[in-house]
Amino acid sequence: MDPSLMTRRDIIETNGESCMVTLPVLVYMSYKYLTFDQEAIQASYGMDCFVFSLAVFVTLTNQIHKWSHTYFGLPLWVQKLQDWHIILPRKHHSKHHVSPHKTYFCITTGWLNYPLEVIKFWSCFEWLIEKATGAKPRSDDLKWLEKSE
Repeated sequence: MDPSLMTRRDIIETNGESCMVTLPVLVYMSYKYLTFDQEAIQASYGMDCFVFSLAVFVTLTNQIHKWSHTYFGLPLWVQKLQDWHIILPRKHHSKHHVSPHKTYFCITTGWLNYPLEVIKFWSCFEWLIEKATGAKPRSDDLKWLEKSE
């Protein structure tokens, strides 16, 4: 698949799959707030706020990643969220796109990139996957360039 394709997709194509992952949780949460008694709602309110916030970020993770590849025409509020590191800034994400492309994989906020790099999380994870499957990291990176007939 063309890695720049995501920058040419509309909002539904960009976020549809992520939204489907969070939809069951959000539907249940809506049901709960419409049918549960006040005491039950208050008992889990803090966790529900966390889960709702997480669901919003998961739903928008591909959109946020797309914005980190968009250099012109971003709304001012998106630029400010990037400047404040609330969502993934373009400059921060550009570290991932430097060869050999084996670091800084977090695409929503980027906050965990440095700590995961320090503990060598990604290299250990790649090693584990290679041992388990035999698949070599980044060995198929350019396959999208091949045309199939």
